[in-house]
Amino acid sequence: MFIEILISTLIGVFAGTITGLVPGIHINLVGTALVTLSATAFAVVNPIYLICFIAAMAITHTFIDFIPSIFLGCPDTDTQLSVLPGHELLKEGKGYEAVMLTARGGIFAIFLFLLLSFPLAFIFSKIYSLIHSLMFWILLATSFILIFTEKKKLTALFVFVISGLLGLCVLNSSVKEPLLPLLTGLFGSSLLVVSIKNKIQIPSQEITAPKSKMLKPLIGAIIASPLCGFLPGLGSGQAAILGNSVSRTDKKGFLSLIGATNILVMGLSFVSLYAISKTRTGAAAAIQQIIGTLSWKLLLIIMLVVLLSGIASFFLTKILTRFFANKIKNVNYSALSIFTLVFLLIITCIVSGLLGVIVLIASTLTGIYCNSLSVKKTHMMGCLLIPTLLFYFLEMI
Repeated sequence: MFIEILISTLIGVFAGTITGLVPGIHINLVGTALVTLSATAFAVVNPIYLICFIAAMAITHTFIDFIPSIFLGCPDTDTQLSVLPGHELLKEGKGYEAVMLTARGGIFAIFLFLLLSFPLAFIFSKIYSLIHSLMFWILLATSFILIFTEKKKLTALFVFVISGLLGLCVLNSSVKEPLLPLLTGLFGSSLLVVSIKNKIQIPSQEITAPKSKMLKPLIGAIIASPLCGFLPGLGSGQAAILGNSVSRTDKKGFLSLIGATNILVMGLSFVSLYAISKTRTGAAAAIQQIIGTLSWKLLLIIMLVVLLSGIASFFLTKILTRFFANKIKNVNYSALSIFTLVFLLIITCIVSGLLGVIVLIASTLTGIYCNSLSVKKTHMMGCLLIPTLLFYFLEMI
């Protein structure tokens, strides 16, 4: 059985590398397709091997996804906070260091995940029922805390509300896979359009080892990441901001904090599935649809897969980032951005149809406008938080 688990893990690492490198192809889409196929084409495959594949793919994607986020400026919701500090270092010729800072945070987080999984599972199971009844107020308080970390508080509130209204419209529409055009527009194509307009030139990149202290970023990640196990609609971006507000660090430390937070959030989503039968990531949701409840034995297998795929992903990230850093100076960055934008448009059209393209255009224009207001991009996660707040408010009444 170990050999089959290892093979499933390796295939998942390969798939996660592809989804991480290619803009617009998210693990959620692959997970959805896999759930569909598990009842037909993969019906003869042991569900445990599919779970290993999904877990390995999710962890690998989380490592690799920072490469296009920093070098191309086309992040998803988990990496969008890395764009600003990552691009600053990229323009200084330190793109390699920027990505490796996130990878270093991630590899530390792998081992923290192994240490924290069962203690947090016990805590989750004991206090979730109490927290669930207060979920609306906790989410509301968290949203306002994030807004009040800004100097331009009213502007941040405006961005939060306008993106939330967009999210309400899109999520209540008939668009297939609505999160794809919504989040791609807000956090991906909007940045690509701006980079094309500004004709960004990328200097030659240095291959230097990352230099940043890890204690503060890891403390911030440990404090903030478990929140995502409880709070629906709260992503790793918001968790990273909360963690940084508790354990403040510089921009290099912040990149390590984001890398560690993303890995912990992904790992702890499996713990949440085991402890409280709630899913907080697309990968955990796919596993739940395939296997139902998660036993402690399956959680142990997932932990092993996380360890193996995390170590492999760290070294893959190092190799691929070195390649990108050496080649980026020879690439027409504006042409590459246009190609990426067209590719995202095609992916959206295939997955979400013509209505999805309209949503992509609307969310792109919203993203461009919100980005021009000089507040953190994470406030645009109001597109998920406001619908979630409305759901729990209606549940209360």
